[in-house]
Amino acid sequence: MRPSASAFSHRRLSVAMIVRDAADTLPSALSSVRDIADEIVVVDTGSTDRTREIALRGASRVFDFAWQDDFSAARNFCQQQLTGDFILWLDAGERLEAQSAQALR
Repeated sequence: MRPSASAFSHRRLSVAMIVRDAADTLPSALSSVRDIADEIVVVDTGSTDRTREIALRGASRVFDFAWQDDFSAARNFCQQQLTGDFILWLDAGERLEAQSAQALR
């Protein structure tokens, strides 16, 4: 049996992103989830472009994480920063289509 939408209405959605040198694609990714996310957490693994600056303008919180040649370490660190009940992992080059965003919410 599928739970009703109201059963999830009080649940918080965290959007999690691990990024590096994504200044060209990050703005679109952030704007695609801005209206549905309760928080957007970006973990930067050593960008040398404007990625961090863009993340600071569009995310709820931004963290630096020194790349350890281990994606799971960055992912675990990011997950520890999240406060939501549900997590949507999004790459900086991805965006959530409007129809999908409304369905998800």
